[in-house]
Amino acid sequence: MNQLTVIVITKNEATNIRDCLQSVTFADQIVVLDSGSTDNTVAIAKELGAEVYQSDQWPGFGEQKNRALQHAKGQWVLSLDADERVPADLAHAISAAIQPGEADAYVLDRRTQFCGQWIKHCGWTPDHVLRLFKRGEAQFSSDAVHEKLVLNNPAAKIVRLSPPMLHYSYRTPDDYWNKLQRYSKDWAMQRYQQGQTTSMSRAALSGFFAFARSYFFKLGFLDGAMGFAVCSMQAQSAFGKYFELYSLQIKNADPSTPR
Repeated sequence: MNQLTVIVITKNEATNIRDCLQSVTFADQIVVLDSGSTDNTVAIAKELGAEVYQSDQWPGFGEQKNRALQHAKGQWVLSLDADERVPADLAHAISAAIQPGEADAYVLDRRTQFCGQWIKHCGWTPDHVLRLFKRGEAQFSSDAVHEKLVLNNPAAKIVRLSPPMLHYSYRTPDDYWNKLQRYSKDWAMQRYQQGQTTSMSRAALSGFFAFARSYFFKLGFLDGAMGFAVCSMQAQSAFGKYFELYSLQIKNADPSTPR
C-alpha cells in the first residue's frame, strides 16, 4: 500500500491547526514545520500525533515548504496550508487515487470562505491547486510568496480530483489585512532584490484593473456584498504590493537622483 505524507508549515496557527490535522488523519505521516510560533500551535500539533520540526529562520514560503518536504517519507505527498481542510469525501478520493498511482500528480479543487460566506466568483472559483504528488518528482519554487509546485518531468501526467478542499483563509477582515501586509512586504522585497522597479501610477492602475477584473469580468458582483468586499480588497492587495515596492525604491534611492 502506498504511504501518504501530509506536510504543513505553520506560524501562530493555533486557531487553525487542530481542524487542519484532524481532517487528514487518514495519512500515514503528518509533518509540521513551525517557524517560531508563540501560541499553542506546536503543542496542538504534537498532541495530534504530527512530527513537529522547528526552524526559526524564515526563507519564504517556497523554501520553507521544501524544508518540510525533506522530512516526508511517504511515496505520495499532500501539501496543505493550516487554514485548509480535507473533507471526508475528498479524503476517500485521495486514498483511492494514490493506490493504483495512475498519475504523477493531482490537482485539487479549492473553495474559499470569506467572513463566513463561500465565494463562488471574484476569480476565487474555480480555483485549481497542484498539491498531491509523488515524492521525489516535484519541489516548490523558491518564491517568497505565491510559490508554485514544480514537477521535474514537464510531461508528467496530472489528473484533477474532486470534491473540493475547503479553505478558511479569511474568517475576519483582520485576517485579510494581516495577510495582505505580510504578503505585500515579502513580494516587494523579492521583486526589489531581483531589480524590478515600479511607479505610483503603476500601483494605482494595478489596483483599478484588479477590481475591474474580479468584480466585472470574474463576476464578483454575483457574490453580493461580500463579493464587493473581496474585489475591493483584491484591489487594495494589488495596489499595496506595488506601493511597497515603490517605497523600497524611494527608501534606498541615491539622494542625488531626481524623483
